Amino acid sequence: MHLPQTKQSAVLLKRYKRFLADVRLAGGQTLTVHCPNSGSMRGCSTPGSPVVISRSDNPARKYPWTLEMVQEDGVWIGVHTGRTNTLVREGLENGVIDDFGRILTITPEVVVSARSRLDFLIETDRGRVYVEVKNCSLARDRTALFPDAVTVRGTKHIAELVGLSEAGFGTAVLFCVQRGDADRCRPAAEIDPVYARAVSSAAARGVQFLAYQAEVRFDAITITRKIPFQLERSGADHA
Repeated sequence: MHLPQTKQSAVLLKRYKRFLADVRLAGGQTLTVHCPNSGSMRGCSTPGSPVVISRSDNPARKYPWTLEMVQEDGVWIGVHTGRTNTLVREGLENGVIDDFGRILTITPEVVVSARSRLDFLIETDRGRVYVEVKNCSLARDRTALFPDAVTVRGTKHIAELVGLSEAGFGTAVLFCVQRGDADRCRPAAEIDPVYARAVSSAAARGVQFLAYQAEVRFDAITITRKIPFQLERSGADHA
């Protein structure tokens, strides 16, 4: 996925009110930018971190510039969660994500109940698969972690997928790890134990849990490989 052409580097001053961040440009100017990430951004919002921002062509926007990525400890991290589904769709269409059989059609934003919708309905030669996508930006000890804050919504999505799985449909949660320093992914039970328990229960009831890693560069972000998803902490994770 290519990022908008109009981009520049800056330094993060602070992230606040969830969807705003102040950055300092190379010339010293301070700019308020849109921060398209509803999570805590734990581990990727340290003041002083290098960032990349992009400019929107939409004249109606109050904040024309958008936070795209943050560098922590030399690692670039994609934090624009609005781009995650595009990344995953590209991965499905180019065959990097190949867990579901031959794909016939992909329908985004599918309503599954009066309470919620899921990111994709994929029609395959094996049948229907409902997929919920999660952006993963937090990592510790080469392990990607989700969520980075308590997620009632994420737990609700898992419950919806369990119901669909029990109705005979294929179901999956796909974690898009937008950083290059993780070798595996797991639920962050230390942050949201309710979500972690829901993951374990859903896995036992037929829901797939998958993790794919993206390469984050200044000009583009691309899903490159599948990494193992672990339901619980490994011994190395505890070390």
